[in-house]
Amino acid sequence: MKKIILFTAFLAFSFANTVNAQEDIKVQDRYTAHNKGKFFVSWGGNRDSYTKSDVNYKGKDYNFTVENMAAHDKPKGWHVDYVNPSRMTIPQTNFRLGYFISDHYSVTLGVDHMKYVMTQDQTANITGTINLPAGESGSIYNGVYNNTPVNFAQGTEVGGIPFLMYEHTDGLNYVNTEVSRHDDISSLFKIGNTDKIQVNLTEGVGVGVLYPKTNTTLLGKERHDDFHVSGYGTSLKAGLNVTFFKHFYVQGELKGGYINMQDIRTTKSSEDSASQDFFFFQRIIAFGGIFRI
Repeated sequence: MKKIILFTAFLAFSFANTVNAQEDIKVQDRYTAHNKGKFFVSWGGNRDSYTKSDVNYKGKDYNFTVENMAAHDKPKGWHVDYVNPSRMTIPQTNFRLGYFISDHYSVTLGVDHMKYVMTQDQTANITGTINLPAGESGSIYNGVYNNTPVNFAQGTEVGGIPFLMYEHTDGLNYVNTEVSRHDDISSLFKIGNTDKIQVNLTEGVGVGVLYPKTNTTLLGKERHDDFHVSGYGTSLKAGLNVTFFKHFYVQGELKGGYINMQDIRTTKSSEDSASQDFFFFQRIIAFGGIFRI
């Protein structure tokens, strides 16, 4: 009887090991089990928030700073422009192309197309001097400013000439590269077959340059209105990725960072420029695909 019991236990143990081994093989054979060598691409939209910023404007006949300038984004909402090739730069968008250098780490190149608009309905203090030639329309603002409050709201212009309207709306383009980590957390949701649905946690760090097209109405001067490399940025992000049927995914991200632009073009004159630095916070939803070539 003891021999029968021992033999039965041996068979049960062997069968269990065989089943587990087969299950391990099945898991390892799944497309989603390994990421190394895969490419991915995504496209989505964002909402943005910005900290207040001291913005310095300088030129041949002026040098002043608008202190604690408030700004906001310019959302489009859910709109067909996100997928209309001729109008894709109108909404706030995110594009990213990436490659997995290992199962857990990827390197990406992308563009965060944010929009930054100076809030017109605000009063901010100005410090500095303006001494434009008498023949220029903006000379009506000549003077010495020492923490002088100025109302920027529309309808408060002197002689119909706005003091300042300022925005990066085409846009505040953060061209960046990121290194990210990816971890499969499907087991937390009791998901067995990750080739059908997989949940991943991702975190990353990025660095890049700012390539804005700045729209500035400054003291009646003609605006520059062209793209220009203006500074640099750094960022951190965390996100949740849900992949369906191995190749398609939706990803939500929270991204925060720092932007420093010391060479912003404001008018047609190369002597005129602006500088500012601030922190930003993005909320991103993106849709993408992942594949091997």
